[in-house]
Amino acid sequence: MRAICVDDEELILNMTVKMCQELGLFSEVHGFSDANEAIAFVQENQIDIAILDIDMPEKNGIEMARIIKNCHPYASIMFLTGYSEYALEAYSLHATGYLLKPISKEKLENELKYAIERRNRHTEKPVDDEKDNIQPDTTKRILVKTFGEFDIFVDGEIVNFKRAKSKELLAYLVDREGGTISRATAFAVLWEDDEYDRKGQKRIDVIIRSLRETLRDYKVSDILSVEKGQLRIVPEKLDCDLYRFLAGDIEVINHYRGEYMNQYSWGTITEGLITSRLS
Repeated sequence: MRAICVDDEELILNMTVKMCQELGLFSEVHGFSDANEAIAFVQENQIDIAILDIDMPEKNGIEMARIIKNCHPYASIMFLTGYSEYALEAYSLHATGYLLKPISKEKLENELKYAIERRNRHTEKPVDDEKDNIQPDTTKRILVKTFGEFDIFVDGEIVNFKRAKSKELLAYLVDREGGTISRATAFAVLWEDDEYDRKGQKRIDVIIRSLRETLRDYKVSDILSVEKGQLRIVPEKLDCDLYRFLAGDIEVINHYRGEYMNQYSWGTITEGLITSRLS
């Protein structure tokens, strides 16, 4: 197994290369202080893991990671940097690790062992890009996707909603992670500039009724609780990427591309929370 380390700071580079060699995890470890030299090496040689500084002249680590992934799709990328603000973009490239300088040998070893284990798991069989996604929890029938566009699947079938607002209401309830909301709050989310009067009450009742009918059609009505004018989702019944992210699921974290419920403006609040967790 071959690793490369790239850092324009010679001292940091030498220390990283030495630690990698001492760990005994690789047959070869190559160090580069020049990004272009590292790219030339990668284009001519197979590599398994790349440990990249981010803030470098000419080409930064993010740019290098894209080039490496084009040459070696199975290569694991780890970023070693002093700047936490790059975390979100790093994870959007499916980086295996993001380590802040200075890094201890123990921390580096843990991250490298995880990267090797994950790489071996992914290369045991050919990768189908359409299937190389987060593996669903097969104990649950309902898969909820919040990263990117919001969608919900039941037994592998996408749920089609009769009304767009009923889908948005469900999305907001998922975002609330099981917290209850009133009909008035639901109305304010769906029609933020309108007044919640008697006419508004009827409008939200129509949406709630439509949502319940849709869930009943797919035989999953038990995921929605409506009691005494309060609505909530039952998170325990869902396999949701957001919930797994918040629980620290590394596979989900590595699949996050910096986008959350793109079709809904209110989603930016949770998107900010996700970003802060990556910082």
